[in-house]
Amino acid sequence: MLLIIYMIETLISSKTRVKLLLKFFLNSRTKAYLRSLETEFEESTNAIRLELNRFEKAGMLESDMEGNKKFFKANPKHPLFSNLQQIVRKYVGIDTIIENVINNLGQVEEVYVTGQFARGLDGNVIDLEFIGEVDSHYLVSLIEKAEQLINRKIRYIIYTREEGVALTETADKKDRLLIWSRA
Repeated sequence: MLLIIYMIETLISSKTRVKLLLKFFLNSRTKAYLRSLETEFEESTNAIRLELNRFEKAGMLESDMEGNKKFFKANPKHPLFSNLQQIVRKYVGIDTIIENVINNLGQVEEVYVTGQFARGLDGNVIDLEFIGEVDSHYLVSLIEKAEQLINRKIRYIIYTREEGVALTETADKKDRLLIWSRA
């Protein structure tokens, strides 16, 4: 895991570029405009604009106007979209969580990332929602191992299938990112 972080930060020396990759490729439904990114990233609009234009010119981001604001989002038709999403998920540690927690956990139906990461922001805590019948004692031991592997804390909540269905119908899709499904 540390090797992946080192490789990403070596290959992509611009912190702004890394933030934009996280923002748009963790949750491909994320949309944002320049001023909102300036506030969120606490960086100058010039640095952000430069990177947004590079990504758009390369076809990795697409944009559309809503009123007087130019909104950007990931281009899922780009030939490297899936690869970029996988790399970003490896960088964050989601792939490790899936491998070490979900696969041997019980009758898990779906797993969502929520909170900061679902909105495309990096952070020290990964929030997860598990839907299904989960062995919570086993989950705690697996999460402790995963936290050591990814050097981040993991918060979780478990919903029954019925609660999960109700939540899916009412929750804002921007705030939940499906990372695993039995179906």
